[in-house]
Amino acid sequence: MAEHPLSRQHLQDTNPKELFSNILPVGNLVSAMPVIWLNTSTYPFLLTGFPGLEKAHHLISLPLLMAYISILLGNGTLLFLIKDDHNLHEPMYYFLGMLAATDLAVTLTTMPTVLGVLLLNHRKIGHGACFSQAYFIHSLSIVESGVLLAMAYDRFIAICNPLRYTTILTHTRVIKIGIGVVMRAGLSIMPIIISLHWFPYCRSHVLSHAFCLHQDVIKLACADITFNRLYPVVVVFCMGLLDFLIICFSYILILKTVMGIASTDERAKALNTCVSHICCILVFYVTVVCLTFIHRFGKNIPHVVHITMSYISFLFPPFMNPVIFSIKTKQIQISLLRLFSLPYSRTRL
Repeated sequence: MAEHPLSRQHLQDTNPKELFSNILPVGNLVSAMPVIWLNTSTYPFLLTGFPGLEKAHHLISLPLLMAYISILLGNGTLLFLIKDDHNLHEPMYYFLGMLAATDLAVTLTTMPTVLGVLLLNHRKIGHGACFSQAYFIHSLSIVESGVLLAMAYDRFIAICNPLRYTTILTHTRVIKIGIGVVMRAGLSIMPIIISLHWFPYCRSHVLSHAFCLHQDVIKLACADITFNRLYPVVVVFCMGLLDFLIICFSYILILKTVMGIASTDERAKALNTCVSHICCILVFYVTVVCLTFIHRFGKNIPHVVHITMSYISFLFPPFMNPVIFSIKTKQIQISLLRLFSLPYSRTRL
């Protein structure tokens, strides 16, 4: 039996222009098309938690909620210490403050929708809110990469050119570096996010995560998305990969300088100032690389593993960064002791 021209399968597989050219006069096609695009593109997107585990969403939300609270407390405490303790008013700690602020921003961007889906089953999200969330998520990832690069530059100047450290990394220059890092990230992500507003969305409106990602949204677009597929690759190569290579090169120069120091104690002291930064670099880039490999080559891996790795990539670096610096940075430890010690004992620290 021949399939009816307006059957569900035919409607899904047929381009809207071809469909309406068959059932409407050509003269009415122009007036009909905007209505069709408008109707199919105004439906809200639907966020997704853990498919197949909907009954366990409340239990799953508990460790995520604890992780979010820990991230907020850890990074918030770091920012407070850097602001409050005059001993931390140095370029190294200013860059650490930028890293903590970035981690807080990432957490506050994803937390509302994730907890909304898992705790309240609130899945709907408007296009504007979704695109804004995707913009902040992707731009903040580039900001974090840029801040790690700035911190590597700080360690390079401190070890390779210590006599000029205070004259090179002045407060004004640190502010300029911070502004440059934010502008680079914001401007580089803007083209692909703006283009999302132009696309019609006439396929399924179900996203695969509890937050909006650019690569997730473009799969739902009924348009040519070649630019949106290629441009992010260029951005990742020119920024993420280039940042990592520059960081590696800076540490090669740092290691060369340290090996030239005669005193063993001075060598250890110089390298010890870099340990916390190196750990943060490994935490950030290893999670990104693991997530990329799973998405690219893990087609046979259960979908829940993909989703779990996405959460880990967003939560693990913000969770670990305050822990790393609190353990490995002596001045941060002293500031923490001052913060939590009794008033009469603070003068001893």
